[in-house]
Amino acid sequence: MRVSTHHLQQLAIFTTLLTGGSVGTMYYLMQKKFSESDYHRLALQKLKACPVAMETLGAPPLKVHNIHLSDRHNHFNQDSAQMKIPVTGSNTGGYLYIYSARDPDTKRWGLEQAVLRVREGQTINLLTPLLPAGTQIQTLEHTKDMDYGH
Repeated sequence: MRVSTHHLQQLAIFTTLLTGGSVGTMYYLMQKKFSESDYHRLALQKLKACPVAMETLGAPPLKVHNIHLSDRHNHFNQDSAQMKIPVTGSNTGGYLYIYSARDPDTKRWGLEQAVLRVREGQTINLLTPLLPAGTQIQTLEHTKDMDYGH
């Protein structure tokens, strides 16, 4: 049985559209799941509660971008979550590095580390109490490739 070139082209186009739509839908659903998670929500609450970090970014408005699914800083399992969340404000942008663990008894997530690293190289630890103006911000060259794995 012969199949015309026209039918093969139509099949190829259909298959490409179906595959692209499926991948796009899966990507969207994964991003939505991460953005609705407790560990993601807790980290953003901590960021928004830190006036030094918000002022450094130039927020509000704060824009939270999708995580890079293939980034080596993003690891998830039932008991822990490590993420690198891209954020921007009107002044600059950076990454919010977080590590959260789930309490085995209560099954609730707790934020154990939250560090904002802005493009200019400043790092702000969001879990330490605010110190006098400007003392919480530090420039650390060795944190360029932060890895908060446990």
